[in-house]
Amino acid sequence: MAQHDRYISPFSTRYASDEMQYIFSDDNKFRTWRKLWIALAKAEQKQGLAITDEQLAELEAHKDDINYEDAIAREKLVRHDVMSHVYAYGQQCPKAAGIIHLGATSCYVGDNTDIIRMRGGLLIIRKLLVNAVAALSEFAEKYKSLPTLAYTHFQAAQPTTVGKRACLWINDLLFDIEQLDFQLSQLKLLGCKGTTGTGASFLELFDGDEKKVTELEKLIAEKMGFSRCAPVSGQTYSRKVDFYVLQVLSGIAQSASKFSSDIRLLSHLKEVDEPFESKQIGSSAMAYKRNPMRSERIASLSRFVISDLQNAAFTASSQWLERTLDDSANRRLSIPEAFLAVDGILNLYINVASGMKIYPAVCKKHLDEELPFMASENILMYCVKNKGGDRQELHERIRVHSVAAAQQVKLYGEKNDLLERIMADPAFKLSEDELRELCDPRGFTGMAEHQTEKFINEYLDPVIDANKEYLGVEASVNV
Repeated sequence: MAQHDRYISPFSTRYASDEMQYIFSDDNKFRTWRKLWIALAKAEQKQGLAITDEQLAELEAHKDDINYEDAIAREKLVRHDVMSHVYAYGQQCPKAAGIIHLGATSCYVGDNTDIIRMRGGLLIIRKLLVNAVAALSEFAEKYKSLPTLAYTHFQAAQPTTVGKRACLWINDLLFDIEQLDFQLSQLKLLGCKGTTGTGASFLELFDGDEKKVTELEKLIAEKMGFSRCAPVSGQTYSRKVDFYVLQVLSGIAQSASKFSSDIRLLSHLKEVDEPFESKQIGSSAMAYKRNPMRSERIASLSRFVISDLQNAAFTASSQWLERTLDDSANRRLSIPEAFLAVDGILNLYINVASGMKIYPAVCKKHLDEELPFMASENILMYCVKNKGGDRQELHERIRVHSVAAAQQVKLYGEKNDLLERIMADPAFKLSEDELRELCDPRGFTGMAEHQTEKFINEYLDPVIDANKEYLGVEASVNV
């Protein structure tokens, strides 16, 4: 039954998927702690410590049935989360109680678990990124040749195509995939470094045998699915790792926010609509409205993630010597919520990209309004080359006609009649067919269509082909 008398994070109820929520759940966290304790005990046994198979079997038997009540009650007494769970695990495993957490410090389970959870979160994010790219790729291919006004300074500029514009969004996401893959490749387990990173407690356990301590760490890393541990550390891994991981998430948020802003602008122009359900309400007062609410939510969550990066920066910069605990409360919030927010962002991104509706007639209308001005140079050169016109004379006539046409638009709200004025001017000697051909929008989009095809073939398709196993995500919007 839902609780309505206390704060509950919107990430849990509105934005984040169940999959991502589980990654950062207490259940996953404390199960991972127990896996790490088992990995430690097995590695210590293998290196010669007096740990029995019976003790290991007991630990294995209870690795997933966490007795939360015992841990919670103990933490109220001792004010230490790790030791509370050591105690609770020991209650279930009386024979193994004495060897749980042997030689380790709190960061053995805390920091290693954080690395494991961030890796799990990044893999989910990567899957979502690939699906966002795939959705936009289909869109770009479909509309690669559809002319539309481009905008600089949000003022009408030389035309592009709808597909070429989509490639700009995709290109940003490809940067994000590259950065994510790099950070994934760099993630290292903390390992078992002891209280100040010197490994002194483990060295004591193994009677000064450094080789055994080194092998211990290697065995733990392999058990947890890592090839490497941090080469050096204090009690914690460097908080620079958190910064670089959140930097990837911030980059994704930047890309998504740019995409969502473009959709919002194009929605205002009525060239594009994001998905809108049959029963969806756009405004509580203005029933006719179709507000781009999903894109606005993307922008909103993205802003949160981008600003959240500062938490990781401040934390990394303010660590004292080998360990200080002022990172803990901040990281409990900043890291999970960054992942939950980006999870929500990308699910929205996929949803919007998969269901965008384009209105070619509106795109054409806007082109028709602006193209006469853009076509004037082509008209001038054509008439000089093929009609024997005087360049300077025709330039002046176009200038006069352009000023008059602009006044019709700006002062009186009339249509742009520049082409009609040029058509009626005998100095240009143009037929209607000639003028229509000179003003065909496809003649003003440059290499946009071919750029789109080349981008899809050379850059997109290889990424999509290499990640086919991750395709097929159906992004849903909770509310």
